[in-house]
Order: sequence, then structure tokens, then C-alpha cells
Amino acid sequence: MTFKHTKKLKIPKHLSLESRNFYRKVIEEFEFSEHHLKILQAACETWDRIVEARVEVEKKGQFFVDRWGQPRENPAAKSERDQKVVFARLIRELNLDISAPDSRPPSLY
Repeated sequence: MTFKHTKKLKIPKHLSLESRNFYRKVIEEFEFSEHHLKILQAACETWDRIVEARVEVEKKGQFFVDRWGQPRENPAAKSERDQKVVFARLIRELNLDISAPDSRPPSLY
């Protein structure tokens, strides 16, 4: 089943504003089967996780010193890196030639 541009599709409300805009842009430019919409939703959810992790890294830094005085990577940095791989794979699965949502973490200053 392919959705036509004329059909009104509901954009998931739990997505951030940037991801909702991205979702809308993609469904306006491309026609998808139902399973592709699920992949698109997963990509948008993944993008939101990337942004959340980026905010955390900007707040607390890329690295920290543990209780033994050893430098460690912030777990949010690893999460951000892992989610970027997932996002890229989901977008590749959709075969989109489109840029990621225009989203930047809020300024901390």
C-alpha cells in the first residue's frame, strides 16, 4: 500500500518540533508504503535521541573523571555516536536523498 501525497497522514506527536517538520517534509516529497512510514518514524525518534545526548554532552563534557581518578567518556557521547549510526542506516533504508533535521541543541549560555 503506497500513500499518496493527497492522503492526510498523522505525524507522531511525541516527536520534537524539528523531527515533526522533517517527517512532514519527507512525506510531502516522497511516496511510501506503510512499513516505510514506520522506518521514517524510527529515524525521527533516533534523531531526537541524538539531540538529547548532544545536550547532555554539552552540559557535562565529553569526558569525566571517575571515583578512581580515571578519565572516562560520558555515556551520552557514546549514545550520540551509536544513534548517529542507527539514523544513517534508517535513512539509507528509506533511500532518501535528503538532509537530516535542522536541529541544534539549545545554547547553554
